[in-house]
Amino acid sequence: MDNLTPEQRRRSMSAIRSKDTSIEEILRKELWARGLRYRKNYKNLPGKPDIVFIGKKVAVFCDSEFWHGYDWENRKDAIQTNREYWIPKIERNMERDREVETELVVLGYTVLRFWGRQIKKDVDCCADIVEKAL
Repeated sequence: MDNLTPEQRRRSMSAIRSKDTSIEEILRKELWARGLRYRKNYKNLPGKPDIVFIGKKVAVFCDSEFWHGYDWENRKDAIQTNREYWIPKIERNMERDREVETELVVLGYTVLRFWGRQIKKDVDCCADIVEKAL
């Protein structure tokens, strides 16, 4: 059962951002401090990657656990409200992530994906992976 009223839930969900999220900002700040320059939310590529190094053809996505299905087989049972909406929605997000990744690879891009918890726990490691890909 949802602890919020429908109006509270609507307001909460409408406040969720699709770009410039906290995990993106954490990683971008670290990359910038290392002297790495990038484009953010680059519209000319499939999936509008969160961070793109155009010349090196590296696309980086910062995925939040809920929206992109982290540990999905175990976590989907935890969804208690409106399951007929949320489960297909998140599964479609996961499918779209795979499709976008395939399109970018065909275009010659190296695609890196980081979970939000991974970025928060060890941003240096994530930045090292990006730096190595460049």
